[in-house]
Amino acid sequence: MRTDYPSRFDAAAADLDAALFFDTAASRLSAGGRALAYFAVPEDGAHRLLLAIGFDREGAVEVYSTRVAGPSFRALTPSFPELHLFEREIWEQSGLRPEGHPWLKPIRFNTPGAVPGVADYFTVHGSQVHEVAVGPVHAGVIEPGHFRFQCHGEKVFHLEIMLGYQHRGAERALAAGPDARSLRYAETLAGDTSIGHAWAYCAAVEALCGVNVPPRAQVLRGLMLELERLANHTGDLGALAGDVAYLPTASFCGRLRGDFLNMTALVCGNRFGRNMLKPGGVEFDLDYALIKELKLRLEAAFRDVAGAAGLLWETSSVTDRFEGTGVVTRQAAEGLGLVGPAARASGVGLDTRRNYPYGPYEGFTMSVSGSGDVYSRAYVRWLEIQKSAELAAGWLDALPEGPLAAECGPLAPGCGAVSLVEGWRGQICHFALTGPDGRFRSYKVVDPSFHNWQGLAMALRGGEISDFPLCNKSFNLSYCGRDL
Repeated sequence: MRTDYPSRFDAAAADLDAALFFDTAASRLSAGGRALAYFAVPEDGAHRLLLAIGFDREGAVEVYSTRVAGPSFRALTPSFPELHLFEREIWEQSGLRPEGHPWLKPIRFNTPGAVPGVADYFTVHGSQVHEVAVGPVHAGVIEPGHFRFQCHGEKVFHLEIMLGYQHRGAERALAAGPDARSLRYAETLAGDTSIGHAWAYCAAVEALCGVNVPPRAQVLRGLMLELERLANHTGDLGALAGDVAYLPTASFCGRLRGDFLNMTALVCGNRFGRNMLKPGGVEFDLDYALIKELKLRLEAAFRDVAGAAGLLWETSSVTDRFEGTGVVTRQAAEGLGLVGPAARASGVGLDTRRNYPYGPYEGFTMSVSGSGDVYSRAYVRWLEIQKSAELAAGWLDALPEGPLAAECGPLAPGCGAVSLVEGWRGQICHFALTGPDGRFRSYKVVDPSFHNWQGLAMALRGGEISDFPLCNKSFNLSYCGRDL
């Protein structure tokens, strides 16, 4: 069933028989569709598969479902690699086996008796080929993840990334709602993306309630989302500079990231933007004095970021390490379904703010830099910093009048909603499904890191193992957002 974005849909209207479901899915993905979410929901002793496909050029979403009573279903991964993690997750969570899947293994280790990291690994055999295992415990303050390299000398033949150490059962907790905790769960799905995930949650609830958010609240949400983007992109430029031992930019950007976080705290009292959003609108407003203060701080911080970032592009020792390192081709990025700056750095023209306009983003234009290396992934961040600063300044100059929220009533029973938000790492997808009682029957979250970790593995293929820290930081993916 096809729907313009955003809107809710009747869950029963999306139902197809199994053969038609898989044929339709293959046909629509071949026609330019991109998998947004694919998961299984228990249903009367069997399972229902649900698939959301996005058509980026049209800004439309199609949703299909089918009931699967047997122990297996037809795997689509051999033809559409972007589905490989989705189908592995379905197998892990439901027991349904995707027949024909090329590399079936757990991804979150959330079944009884499963131990994170204990699984078969892909190995390369040959003279002088050796294996390097890194993690899951790392030096410094970092979340756990295991990286296994198959190498010949310094050259990496293959990198396999094993996560799942951060699984918290967040989707199961959300499916018990909505209640007073639901929004708090959404805000902490990935702590550095509190605004992005909170907005996606609120948008799903609002679609199921049939509520339109007031313009002033939409713009305030946009302002907070762009401050979140500014803080994280600025921090990433500093971290990338630190990875190549270029301390001027590293030092500047480490401080400037804090300036953007402090602007967020100035609005709502929390540096990560928690408690700012709620279904129907926002909790906090801006008065004239606060708008003036934010404009002054934004102008000063952006000016300093421009100076710090400019040093990167003008320093030959930095560009020499960035250029040609960790290349992900456009073909690979599209095939794996990469999203966000990582995709745009490979020349993929996808940005939810442009392709699926929402809130205050009508008429949005995006930034693309297309060679797919570390330099491109860094430079796209700088382009987005410029765009975010421009958007935030414009909204502060022309904040609409009106209320901060609309009242949200009960959720429509037997319906679903797909909400999409462009977080700073890329597209966030929340897929909510209600039961006959109007409560969440299922709640599926797809963080951008779910798509992009495989992109990091591809970036190392054929490269040198010593490039791993730099490539890893150029993606800067979330462990907990992927593990949920």
